[in-house]
Amino acid sequence: MRTAGATIGALAAVGALGVGYAAGIEVRSFTLRRVEIECLPRGHRPIRVLHLSDLHMTPSQHRKQRWLRSLADLAPDLVVDTGDNLAHRRSVPVVLDALGELLNVPGVFVFGSNDYFAPTLRNPARYLFGDSSQWRTPTPRLPADDLRAAMVERGWLDLTNTSGTLEVAGTQIAFAGVDDPHLDYDDLSTVPPAPVDADLRVGVTHAPYLRVLDRFADDGYDVTFAGHTHGGQLCLPVKGALVTNCDLEPARAKGLHRHPAASAPGDPGSSWLHVSAGAGTSPYAPVRFCCRPEATLATLVPVREVGVRAPLRAVA
Repeated sequence: MRTAGATIGALAAVGALGVGYAAGIEVRSFTLRRVEIECLPRGHRPIRVLHLSDLHMTPSQHRKQRWLRSLADLAPDLVVDTGDNLAHRRSVPVVLDALGELLNVPGVFVFGSNDYFAPTLRNPARYLFGDSSQWRTPTPRLPADDLRAAMVERGWLDLTNTSGTLEVAGTQIAFAGVDDPHLDYDDLSTVPPAPVDADLRVGVTHAPYLRVLDRFADDGYDVTFAGHTHGGQLCLPVKGALVTNCDLEPARAKGLHRHPAASAPGDPGSSWLHVSAGAGTSPYAPVRFCCRPEATLATLVPVREVGVRAPLRAVA
């Protein structure tokens, strides 16, 4: 009996240490991931893309704000923001201040559900049993329109169910984006076939639902950027993510992959997929385990040789 009691006590202590680490240390251990994506035509110079997602910013998160502000030192050529910037009705000026000099860089964005609606306390066990959109409940609106107007005023391209083009570092990039698929706000009829005269074609979505990824890949987009999954948020060593909060499989909850998963560069109807684990969490679930909060610097480089399948290249 004493042995059993000691074992239970030891397990409880280990669990408490794990929770303390996840809530007190890892959730504030912001990191920069680096990936290299072979997608540019030969002869084009590399493009440095800073991918931001899922900030879930509140006014009191000063450490996160300082870290985000410091990312301007990377001197990216382009910023891609895949949404869920807000977590509080007074966060718009905080997010804009934290973005700082990044707003002077060419940028594109879409929004997620937490830009539109305030977070609420929910049973986290629900996420283990499928997509949380099925338990959607009305919550107060957040000032997404104010954030949108400010980003557009600074020159960032709003890709909410629309398309557009930018010239970045001498490369003509065609973009298409959708509103948040997690809320069923996406309108795939607005996604045009990728223009053949563009040097690069990029899809942007908050939540990486398969219907959206399929459409971008089928329509000839070279790279898709997404967020939403938090990389699983609570992951297991070796195994990784258990859930994605959408219909994307956990093996692709974060990082650089192909879509469809079994495809390779040069395959018809396939593209690169980069999913950010994001930099934040809901203020009601401020924990991360084996999944540090992140931003990604994705360096787009020319394909090395026509007809040669390029390997995945990623550096933590």
